[in-house]
Amino acid sequence: MQIRKKMLGAAAIGVSAVLAVSACSPPQDGSSGDAESSVTWIVNQPGGGWNHNAPEGGSVYVIQMLHDILPVTGFWNPEGQWEWNTDLIANTPELIEGDQVSWEYQINPDANWSDGEPIDADDFVWQWKMNSGDGELCSDGCNSRGSTLESLIESVEGSEDGKTVTVTLKEDAQFPGWFTFGVDGLYPAHVAAAEGMDLDTPEGMRESSDFFNANPVTVSGGPYIYEGTPALDGRVVKVANEEYYGEAPGIQEIILEVNTEEGSWVPALTNGEVQGSSPATWSDDVITQLEGQENVDFGIASGGSWEHVDLNVQSDLLSDTALRQGIFTAIDTANIATRTYGEKFPEIEPRTNHVFSTTSEFHEDVLTPTGQGTGDAEAALELLEEAGYELNGDSLESDGEAVPALRLRYTAGHVAREIIAELIQADLAEIGITAEIETTDDLGGTLAEADYDLMIYGWSTTPDFYGSPHQYWHSESGSNFGGYENDEVDELVDAALNSSSPEESAEAANEAATLVAEDAYVLPIVDTPAYFFYDTSFIEGVSDNHAQSRRALWDQTEWAAVE
Repeated sequence: MQIRKKMLGAAAIGVSAVLAVSACSPPQDGSSGDAESSVTWIVNQPGGGWNHNAPEGGSVYVIQMLHDILPVTGFWNPEGQWEWNTDLIANTPELIEGDQVSWEYQINPDANWSDGEPIDADDFVWQWKMNSGDGELCSDGCNSRGSTLESLIESVEGSEDGKTVTVTLKEDAQFPGWFTFGVDGLYPAHVAAAEGMDLDTPEGMRESSDFFNANPVTVSGGPYIYEGTPALDGRVVKVANEEYYGEAPGIQEIILEVNTEEGSWVPALTNGEVQGSSPATWSDDVITQLEGQENVDFGIASGGSWEHVDLNVQSDLLSDTALRQGIFTAIDTANIATRTYGEKFPEIEPRTNHVFSTTSEFHEDVLTPTGQGTGDAEAALELLEEAGYELNGDSLESDGEAVPALRLRYTAGHVAREIIAELIQADLAEIGITAEIETTDDLGGTLAEADYDLMIYGWSTTPDFYGSPHQYWHSESGSNFGGYENDEVDELVDAALNSSSPEESAEAANEAATLVAEDAYVLPIVDTPAYFFYDTSFIEGVSDNHAQSRRALWDQTEWAAVE
């Protein structure tokens, strides 16, 4: 990963704007628990739901809002190495020898939720059932966005008053990333039970999934706890959890402020209203403004997510493979990458694999052999003409009828995707297809409802790639939003998931990606560069982490107030 990081010192720009938040003063000292140690951090998009396992809640924004509220078993550090959460897990879990793959967690005896209830096996069982894909454990798929590890689990059992948890995979099942169970956070099963939901029934489990999606958790198993009622589209206030069983955080209060107006970020930073952000969007304008600020540290890197455009193959029109191939061939991904990110990040290059970036040891170029992403309108039209389409003036026709306009959607307020959408619109006009651009304020909901023809969005990635192909493309995955079905791909993504080594998993993943490229379901565009910034006169110890969705918030408990 290439990182450019710089300390900047120059005159502040002469722009003023005010966020609808109270101004913060620099903390007077860095003592843990100081009431004045408060940091306000920008989250650049709203969340869609509070259950990170569900499509509505499975975004980087929600995971950041839940961070250090829900207890996690472990995490990826910035170097892409796994670390156990030793506050929660007292042992170093290892695979147990036997006929089936299994491992054991020993939960810290002092690990409790903030209401005094123990964090125990019930919380692990809930996480398994939520994402198992088994209708006998949770009805209607539990509204899960799809989890590969949990679908391979045969049992999760507690012993020693629930403080020892044994996880066993199904017979003959394997998974190289077994240790990532619980990586995004465990939910308090006892809260759902107290609401009258019978978690031993599939109906009760589904009800609990919807409950946690609609409501923020009222207890905490981490170093912070919500103060007041957090809002997915507004403000989330976290304060130090006085009942936490680990070390207290250095910053007493962290306020996450949802703000989609990029033009207000740097003025708010200058005015002391916010202290930083690690946005999931890209903005040349914001970076330019940051270059003129005193007491600001910021960094730019090839990030941990990738942009792509998906087609809704459930529609009658886009069920035609030839039309999809023509559309993807007409789109110029190199031009998109350069025009969108190249000014501030000239190292940018198109992505040519759905699973692996070009820096990965497992990368294979599955896109170039198809001609997709080249922006070659002539080649696209040849493909379409062979399939019976005809360009009549400025309109592509089939059987004498113009191809209907396609709805091209992206998240409202996402500047980079706005540019990408306009470039795609221009590319498709070259082959006689009209793309009508629409935005959505609810990306997760729009995807879940497949309310689009083409959708531009991003997937976050971690070093644990084994389950990603299954999540993206398996015909029964809750994240296969466009309704893609290919029996051979299903077998390959199952193989990538159920593998004994990273090498074996990568081989199956690349074979699956090759087929998906040939079927023109998803067009990779670019590894999204990302940046973060913070005010060095307020806080110290901030670093970005592209190996997980929490980004610069990943070690927020280690931040310190500047004296």
